[in-house]
Amino acid sequence: MNTLGKEGEDMAADFLKKKGFGIIKKNYRTVFGEIDIIAKDKDIIVFVEVKTRTDNVFAHPFEAVNQKKRDKIRKVALCFMKTQKKEFPARFDVLSITSDRGETRIEHIKDAFEI
Repeated sequence: MNTLGKEGEDMAADFLKKKGFGIIKKNYRTVFGEIDIIAKDKDIIVFVEVKTRTDNVFAHPFEAVNQKKRDKIRKVALCFMKTQKKEFPARFDVLSITSDRGETRIEHIKDAFEI
């Protein structure tokens, strides 16, 4: 992972903690891929994809979470859910972090896509 991506994921985890989320796991990997952050929002397991950019001139960070990426995240999420002793409701969120000229903006889309 590059430095920008790591910094973005750390900022995202801090952001989620301040919003009352519990962080379960960062960089959860399976043979299908990786989920940046797995968190808990009350009784809901939240699979979080973090996209970090230095600007959004060419494309908004959310646009990088295309169908192929969503399918991969779903597969990894199912692997995680199978490891749990009981079932939990789940959702997929996307956090967009844009840093431009010393100013950082974080946008959080809850339920960004369906299971």
